[in-house]
Amino acid sequence: MVRRLLIALPLFVAVAPAVAAPEPAVQRTVQEDDNVRIDELRVRGVTQRIVVRPKAGGQGAALPEYQILPAEPGRDSAQDRRAAGQRVWRLFSF
Repeated sequence: MVRRLLIALPLFVAVAPAVAAPEPAVQRTVQEDDNVRIDELRVRGVTQRIVVRPKAGGQGAALPEYQILPAEPGRDSAQDRRAAGQRVWRLFSF
């Protein structure tokens, strides 16, 4: 009885197919006009990052880019008091 169990176990493991997880759908959207360029990154249809890059103003000085923090999925935006929708500037880059 023990011998049959040991032989059946490897056959069961060999028959089970390996299922690979599919790659997530990644979508990059760029919207641009005369004053600003907006880059949006979506993974599986959920916004992960929004980057706003203002173009040079009338003075010729380039304005710094900033990010807009998207709301977390699954949270009610009316009751969520977090930083969703706020602008964030990067102060240092290495």
